[in-house]
Amino acid sequence: MKFALSPEHQDFGASIRKLFESGSTAAAVRAWSAGDPAPGRALIEQLAAAGAFGLTITEEFGGLDAEPLDQVVAFVEIGRAAAPGPLVESAAAVPALLQTLAGTDPEPARRWLPGIAEGTVSATVAFTGTGGRAIAVDADRVDLVLVADGDRIGTGRVGAAVRSVDPARRLFTVEADELLAEGPRAAEAVAAAFDAGTLANAAQLLGAGKALLDASTDYVKQRKQFGRPIGEFQAVKQKLADVLIGLDLAEPLLHRAALTTATANRARDTSAAAVACADAAYRAARAALQVHGAIGYTAEYDLSLWLTRVTALRTAWGTPDLHRGRIAEALRTGPAADPAGALT
Repeated sequence: MKFALSPEHQDFGASIRKLFESGSTAAAVRAWSAGDPAPGRALIEQLAAAGAFGLTITEEFGGLDAEPLDQVVAFVEIGRAAAPGPLVESAAAVPALLQTLAGTDPEPARRWLPGIAEGTVSATVAFTGTGGRAIAVDADRVDLVLVADGDRIGTGRVGAAVRSVDPARRLFTVEADELLAEGPRAAEAVAAAFDAGTLANAAQLLGAGKALLDASTDYVKQRKQFGRPIGEFQAVKQKLADVLIGLDLAEPLLHRAALTTATANRARDTSAAAVACADAAYRAARAALQVHGAIGYTAEYDLSLWLTRVTALRTAWGTPDLHRGRIAEALRTGPAADPAGALT
């Protein structure tokens, strides 16, 4: 059986990629890091106009009611561009959380989701384990901060800044404020939000890995040693071939996870995609740094934007060990295993 994206998915991905081809994305990422969110918000507005924030929001709450695969396609291109902002949180995690809660209390979804779908409302969410800190991305620049702690969900107050390996992923501690929901339904919403965010994050990693491979391939064609482009050396060819193989093997797992979000295998498949995409992107980052040499270390060189992004995203939605543990638990107990087990 051959699985491939439909022409519609391919066209949608191409339209998202085109948004970032103006050459201003890298400057927007640097401005976001430096405290000027205006260029980044202009990009976010373009994404919202393309429908990227309302893809998995139902029509009842002002969204497009599209397939999770559509969102994956969009986030691969977002990762390819290393776009700034709490995009995973606003477009994937928070909509999944609020729509799951809507089964018992639709008021929060009615209040926030239409604005999120339009791009006029931004949101972020922090997950905590037992006794853990709640840390959220860009909590000082969003309209809605949520704190998800096991079977309790509430709004959050912004606390102190936390240093991030990626300056464009600005982290803050948050403290729970107003309680929105608690109990089994809240736990279900937390699990849904975590898996939705993990899937979108995996797509971002795959896109970043593709961007790093493209940058490396272009560079080795130009960089010369001993009078020859370094791309002609077998060792360099093999290294980049390994990167390509890793990305190509991760992509079907990502697509499968998108197709099983409504099944009992959601947690297992999402974690499998997370591990594969993180490993492939990290391999791409290491290879890119090695073939670029010393210039790859410089913050002024755009390659650094993807290197730091991959480093940060690799553990942003759970470490590889956490996700391997979820896969092992699902295989041990069967598909009915609690998908939120790793969060409580």
